[in-house]
Amino acid sequence: MRLAETVTFGGSGLDRAGHLRADAARLADGPAARVIVLWRGKPLIRGDELLHLPADHPLLADAGTDRIFLGCDGPTFVFAADLSGWQPADLDVSALGAFLDLSEQFHPAAPGAVFAELRGLMVRLSRRDAELAAAAKAVMAWHDGHGFCARCGAASLVAMGGWQRDCPDCGTHHFPRTDPVVIMLVTRGNRVLLGRSPGWPEGMYSLLAGFVEPGETIEAAVRREVAEESGIIVGPVVYLASQPWPFPASLMIGCAGEAETDAITVDPTELEDAIWVSREEVVQAFAGEHPRIKPARKGAIAHFLLQNWLADSLD
Repeated sequence: MRLAETVTFGGSGLDRAGHLRADAARLADGPAARVIVLWRGKPLIRGDELLHLPADHPLLADAGTDRIFLGCDGPTFVFAADLSGWQPADLDVSALGAFLDLSEQFHPAAPGAVFAELRGLMVRLSRRDAELAAAAKAVMAWHDGHGFCARCGAASLVAMGGWQRDCPDCGTHHFPRTDPVVIMLVTRGNRVLLGRSPGWPEGMYSLLAGFVEPGETIEAAVRREVAEESGIIVGPVVYLASQPWPFPASLMIGCAGEAETDAITVDPTELEDAIWVSREEVVQAFAGEHPRIKPARKGAIAHFLLQNWLADSLD
């Protein structure tokens, strides 16, 4: 697909400079280092821009000591810092953990800036900032859940510029995890298959998706997930595009599949509903005029695939 990497979080050409990760001395003395900051997975922004703070900015006094080396933006070394240990004043904990957390947090050392949920601002960021924020959020989430060695249980240590954890007891190396997920544009003639999960906001429908299992091809995962969730049998499958999805650590693998059957049988443990929707109805939903279906969230690969399906630009 020619437009594959124009999807949100798609490749911005960031030089991740993996050869520098083992060189702690050079990273410490890197040229014009800048740091992006996240609080509980929320990046610090001002307006529509991700803040890139100097390494000696006073806000970083509240951050953890470990830095993740994200790569080189031209001559600049870019790092990420985690501020999750800091407690904002008057924190409204009821807003945290919502399907879309619209709350914003303020730090006194960064006037005019806010910590905001990445889902809500991802289409506002530049391609470079979106990639930096996605990488930082995913790797930080991995560190948060992998502080101990999975082999022997000892506390592990951050290494390789934040892209590895080492166990000092048994010597095991641990690396950030990415979970492959297939997301399927399943069509039959002029219609596309949409579904909604329990607990989603009213009217929200999307393409069907599911995790790839060990020992399974992408094509087999598409057919299995669609059959399990909706009872639809899928024939030919082709790959279209991928999207890093740091919620918390997925790689969405966008595929197109041709349905061979019409009858839907929903698995209620997986979906609340599944429906066939015509092109005309998808256009109506994108315009916000459908009486039942809300438009797919901008920035998500589901929106990207549906938009290109409508425009006949999937090749």
